[in-house]
Amino acid sequence: MGVAKAWGFRLLSANLALLQQQNSKHVCWRPKTSAASLQQRKPISWSVVCGLMLFGLGLISLLTGHMASDLEWYSQRLVKHALYAKWDGGYRAPVDIWKSQYSKYYYGCSERGRGFAPPLRERLSNGYLLIATSGGLNQQRTGITDAVVVARILNATLVVPELDHHSYWKDDSDFINIFDVDWFISYLSKDVTIVKRVPDKVMRSMEKPPYTMRVPRKSEPEYYLDQVLPVLLRRRVLQLTKFDYRLANNLDEELERLRCRVNYHALRFTKPIRDLGERLVMRMRQMANRFIAVHLRFEPDMLAFSGCYFGGGEKETLELSEIRKRWTTLPDLSADGERKRGKCPLTPHEVGLMLRALGFRNDTYLYVASGEIYGGEETLKPLRDLFPNFYTKEMLADEDLKPFLSFSSRLAAIDYIVCDESDVFVTNNNGNMAKILAGRRRYMGHKRTIRPNAKKLSALFMARQKMDWDTFARKVKASQRGFMGEPDEMRPGRGEFHEYPHSCVCEKPLIDAELGDGYQPSKQLPLNSAAKAESTTNGESKDEKSLQIPRRKTTEQHMHNKEEGGGPRKKGE
Repeated sequence: MGVAKAWGFRLLSANLALLQQQNSKHVCWRPKTSAASLQQRKPISWSVVCGLMLFGLGLISLLTGHMASDLEWYSQRLVKHALYAKWDGGYRAPVDIWKSQYSKYYYGCSERGRGFAPPLRERLSNGYLLIATSGGLNQQRTGITDAVVVARILNATLVVPELDHHSYWKDDSDFINIFDVDWFISYLSKDVTIVKRVPDKVMRSMEKPPYTMRVPRKSEPEYYLDQVLPVLLRRRVLQLTKFDYRLANNLDEELERLRCRVNYHALRFTKPIRDLGERLVMRMRQMANRFIAVHLRFEPDMLAFSGCYFGGGEKETLELSEIRKRWTTLPDLSADGERKRGKCPLTPHEVGLMLRALGFRNDTYLYVASGEIYGGEETLKPLRDLFPNFYTKEMLADEDLKPFLSFSSRLAAIDYIVCDESDVFVTNNNGNMAKILAGRRRYMGHKRTIRPNAKKLSALFMARQKMDWDTFARKVKASQRGFMGEPDEMRPGRGEFHEYPHSCVCEKPLIDAELGDGYQPSKQLPLNSAAKAESTTNGESKDEKSLQIPRRKTTEQHMHNKEEGGGPRKKGE
């Protein structure tokens, strides 16, 4: 603004000097015209000239002030985008396949605001809310998270949710067998009042059993206030069934942050599950400094539900068609059409090819999280050939796993822990576990999470024999731009909130490394040192034939750090 004003005053001085050189009459410049026309025209008064000049000066000052402010705002954004352009795969720069260079500038922020009132005490609340969740472990996790928010909206006392015992997974585990119930209640005590059961005296005072209802999927808070609250007030105890994804995506920011407090802090696994999960992580770390966890998701039910074809001939078609009959409402799908739309999970071999093309060496350690693989060892063999350091929870846990073998959700919880602690997490299908873990890893510092761009990759896999390895790898890397878990992939309103918790991820101010302006995290490289990050291109080892792609001789770079890692997957989704 100061520069604009100084410039304006200089302009005014110049105009005054110019006017002083005019004739003694206070008139502005006139074109050469006849004497008659000069007599018809009246001179413009000095006061009008000054008024116009002052008006112009004010307008210039106003505009330049706004321009300066806007330029400052845009310059910050342009600097940010220029910095992103150095590392984001979508902008031609190589991507560090192990870690986002900019993840250190983001952090989870789910603290409650000062205006977030404490919950009503149990006896003053609007009633007791019973929740019956649905599906496997991670689907139930979304239901539990949203149940807490709904209880807050209704000013209700939440009863610890019931887990589904009748889904495909047939796990009779209760909440207390999987989650630390006392921690859950105490951690959320400032948000929602939670009890383990409805008091006996309340149940005895009821003339009818608890009223049961099911709300539509992704209902807005207004629906709960208009349709659910009156029933709760009238009946005092209300049960909501099949409770999964029954709350809208975009809520008030305080409610969104409550979701994050539930999902990322309050829902802690029981100690036996945590202990075994941490032991498996430690065993992976003892073998390699870094490892990848792959959520393979290649179980028969998943393949049948997808309606896709995976090359198993008539036998596969008949087997998956029979499984598909379990869902009476599924439409008839075209297998080729689904694959072209990117709706089919990759085969284990395709997952391995994608990872090798991205730059992971064959000595990388893999932890494969999976239930029963369709086709068994024959299906897994191509992935094992590409990554011989291949591990599952069954291979790592030995006798320690026996107490959990009959409970699919507890096995899934063990896989969840190892996948969460991995350096790189690879999803193969955008199911519940993939979404929940992708969101958690964003919240916990944008740890590298790779989602296959199945729509583009499917065409590459179909044509892979027609191109040499270098061409194939280059095309895979290009296809995966925007699917590598970089911070700028998360935008408000995009996808499920559980996968993109945008309200709960805050950005630290960008810094000028030379001037020292802004916030600079301790013991972290300044932005202009990003070029020193380790190479993302890895040399290939002697198992090229297992890639089944003609290879052209090239000079290949090796990673700065050659130590990498492997593991299993879970059944309950």
